[in-house]
Amino acid sequence: ENRSAMGKQIRGQRKGRGSVFKSHSKHRKGPVKHRVLDYSERQGFIKGVVKEIIHDPGRGAPIARVIFRNPYKYKLDKMNFLAAEGVYTGQYIFCGSKAQLKVGNVLPLSSMPEGTIICNVEEKAGDRGKMARASGNYASIVSHNLDDGTTRVRLPSGAKKIVKSSCRAMVGIVGGGGRLDKPMLKAGRAFHKYKAKRNCWPKVRGVAMNPVEHPHGGGNHQHIGKASTSKRDAPAGAKVGLIAARRTGRITGGSK
Repeated sequence: ENRSAMGKQIRGQRKGRGSVFKSHSKHRKGPVKHRVLDYSERQGFIKGVVKEIIHDPGRGAPIARVIFRNPYKYKLDKMNFLAAEGVYTGQYIFCGSKAQLKVGNVLPLSSMPEGTIICNVEEKAGDRGKMARASGNYASIVSHNLDDGTTRVRLPSGAKKIVKSSCRAMVGIVGGGGRLDKPMLKAGRAFHKYKAKRNCWPKVRGVAMNPVEHPHGGGNHQHIGKASTSKRDAPAGAKVGLIAARRTGRITGGSK
């Protein structure tokens, strides 16, 4: 097959190679997780203290540095927690099934009443937090099923998910909320925002390109010229626009 007759690799394909598309993680403060699920959390609780609340480059939510005394060895465990809104330096944070229901504490879902606002929820018990972690986000407990030990949780997307009641979560909403309320106003601010994250700005539209660079390129007017949807198993170079769209157009009607 004659490769030279075909177009260039499109941007989405080049991103897979890394190089300039790598994540800018040099100044990041490390992963944000709950404590490893141990005996003291399963049976009672353990107390930690918030040493500082820090900014993590490339993340909208602040991080709380929490220091626990190691239950087994003479040493301190320094953990990076998501800072729930209202957490302050010097605050005691309690983790475990017997901990109080207070903002910033980490409890299993089974120890929380229905309607509790939570964040950094585990998907599987002991995975140290996977859901509702972005700034200002929260999940809420819809109902407990005591028969099979599961809990129904409403996620920030509006979806409801059933997880084990032994999964842990932090009480409260993630700090740094309202971040998107303020407009960017100028390109320089977007430049610095994405400089800390990764190379994904500015984005040239496909219709503004030449035919060699993008399936939407070319033509005497900027138009797509074919359906904007592409199938799930389209080859990488053709996978542009609305990928495997179930529906297109405006979203009408309220949320049920």
